[in-house]
Amino acid sequence: MLKGIPKILSPELLKVLAEMGHSDRLVISDGNFPAESMGKDAIVIRCDGHGVPELLDAILQVFPLDTYVEHPVNLMEVMPGDDVETPIWDIYKEIIRKYDDRGDAVVGNIERFAFYEEAKKVYAIIATGESALYANIMLQKGVVTD
Repeated sequence: MLKGIPKILSPELLKVLAEMGHSDRLVISDGNFPAESMGKDAIVIRCDGHGVPELLDAILQVFPLDTYVEHPVNLMEVMPGDDVETPIWDIYKEIIRKYDDRGDAVVGNIERFAFYEEAKKVYAIIATGESALYANIMLQKGVVTD
């Protein structure tokens, strides 16, 4: 046990977050995301009993977002023709505002299939049991300054 570390961050996940360097990326995926096939060249960490918001909140307590790119956070765009609401994105933005002074400006969107291509290049994928649709989020690590 450690003090000051959110309990949801397992030793395996903490190790991966610490190993990541500036500009490395990770995906926190929903339960429908093909984490194992997308993560063939990445570290895949299973967090099936958890949702994306609780993991995002815990990760951003220890993980700086990149300040050298416009959108260090990216969401998977809803496909044209899909009649899907994404209220979870508002929850993500609320969490991000707690940890980054740039607020919603750090959040971008990536077309679904482009998101998959980018996901194949990330350092790690955290596979959750999140049931919300289009709940995948990609984070780019910044520099620790303090």
